[in-house]
Amino acid sequence: MASTTDPVLTARALNRATLARQLLLDRADMSALDAVAHLLGLQAQNVKPPYFQLHARLAGFRPEELSGLMESREVVRIVTMRSTIHTHTADDALLLGPLVQPARDREVAAFRAGLEGVDLDRLTRIARELVTAAPRTMAELRAALLAEWPDADPLALSVAARCRLQLVQVTPRGLWGRSGQVRLAPLEQWTGRSARPARADTDLDDTVLRYLRAFGPASVRDMQTWAGLTRLRPAFERLRPRLAVFRDENGTELFDLPDAPRPDPGTPAPPRFLPEFDNVLLSHADRTRVVPPGLKGRSWKGNQAYRTLLVDGFLAGVWRLDEDATATGKGRAEIVVELFRSAGEGVKESVVAEGERLLLEMTGAERVSVRFGSITG
Repeated sequence: MASTTDPVLTARALNRATLARQLLLDRADMSALDAVAHLLGLQAQNVKPPYFQLHARLAGFRPEELSGLMESREVVRIVTMRSTIHTHTADDALLLGPLVQPARDREVAAFRAGLEGVDLDRLTRIARELVTAAPRTMAELRAALLAEWPDADPLALSVAARCRLQLVQVTPRGLWGRSGQVRLAPLEQWTGRSARPARADTDLDDTVLRYLRAFGPASVRDMQTWAGLTRLRPAFERLRPRLAVFRDENGTELFDLPDAPRPDPGTPAPPRFLPEFDNVLLSHADRTRVVPPGLKGRSWKGNQAYRTLLVDGFLAGVWRLDEDATATGKGRAEIVVELFRSAGEGVKESVVAEGERLLLEMTGAERVSVRFGSITG
């Protein structure tokens, strides 16, 4: 329970602290590999978002750097937090897999009606043999498992295989400017690395500290939201003597690393174009540190997530990228921005400048433009 004497952090103070941890106040002079590790992974439900996440955060980032890390197998695409696909360093994939297994187990449980009569341990053994022999598509896994359990739901069988094994999406899937089916292989086999023996409490405590380094100050519920886990309070209590404690304006107890940056709330925050599913918008139970209360839900429509725009550190609009190829491959690229609220000319100019930078550095187009309009309809 938060003490009444704990320092209070306003939403704006939390915003600036979070942006600093997320490398969104100033682009960092950091390698892509170090950034992926610092951020504890990048949401990668779609192929391109990890590249745009790094462009918003790193000075001089080029997509080929992340693609190279994926081709060298130092970075992988794998199901982890919230049972969703993330881009992780190989080492973090090995570390986080066992910690977030309960989230994947819950996903399997959600399909239990379609798994009646299925021996999950046997399913796991069969699936492991298949993907060890060669990378497999989900369709190939379903077909093989249906041969064993013809009365089971095909989707449930493939979900169970994906969630009970540590499987990476092998390249060329996930490479910039290339395409490929999702083919799955065992994490250890693909990376040539073996998972060390798990140290349950130690690994969890270390991950709490890293989460706070990348997303703090944060509550227990915040980290549970990020990881898709429950019952993390004991880890925070073990670490309490090593942590700084604050509370937000609603009285929620927040933990942080004593030496972590907490910039002045008045620190300028430049516009940032973020992709759909950026973790800065998904990794706290209370998202008002980035999403103003009046804009809750505006970055989604049904199951569709829009690419988002931060202005002065907070969600301020959504955007769409339009590209027209030419015979030389260097055509025109345009960003269409929908602002949720009116903005002055100075703000619009800074948004245009940031958008043009993104287009020039990420598309290679010879002609670029940024215009304001409606994209949500």
